[in-house]
Amino acid sequence: MDASRDIAAETEHPSLRRTFEEQLQTAKDDVLRLGSMVEAQLQQAGVALIERDVALADRVRWADAEVNELQRELNLTIAAVIARQGPMARDLRELLSLYHAAAELERMGDYATNIAKLAQQLASEPEMALFPQIPRMEQLCREQLRAAMRALVDVSEEGARAVCARDDEIDHLYNSVYEDAIALMEASPNRARQATHMLFAAHHLERLGDRVTNIGEDVVFLATGQIEDLNP
Repeated sequence: MDASRDIAAETEHPSLRRTFEEQLQTAKDDVLRLGSMVEAQLQQAGVALIERDVALADRVRWADAEVNELQRELNLTIAAVIARQGPMARDLRELLSLYHAAAELERMGDYATNIAKLAQQLASEPEMALFPQIPRMEQLCREQLRAAMRALVDVSEEGARAVCARDDEIDHLYNSVYEDAIALMEASPNRARQATHMLFAAHHLERLGDRVTNIGEDVVFLATGQIEDLNP
């Protein structure tokens, strides 16, 4: 029996299989916890933008270290499972999908942190109304993130495709912010800094939405074994 068949046989041994499934569930739970942490970061960053809340923005920035640490622990867990259990086919795809999702979530946390920094910069500028598209983008990103987490845990191809399809709405809102920012800078050059800060906030949200779509693509790969670009 060759090495790959040895590994497959060990994985199918009841006690080894039970251990693998327990470790896989632990990894799933950690990814869900990571997603919840990032969602909270994003929600708080959005409030900090709207309310010019510097202290809340600071809490978002401090929380990023916890996100980074959980991602590091999750990566170590998944690497250990792969090394010790030698999973094959679908099991390996699921572990790699969780690993990649954790990386995407960590990057989303960075975007939330960047938005918090922009909230602090805006708070130091003369007050002006936030472009209304930005709170809507933030809300959509959180809705999309929750949907992507459900699709990942349930291995739902349908749910993942729905997440990817909805990304266009975020893109349209970003394009609208871009046009409004340009118009504001042309009409009121003294508001250029505020317009620029809001444009960058929208840009971070748009990129965060793309990261959510990446998780959706991973779920489609997990469910079908096919690699598809669902965010052309």
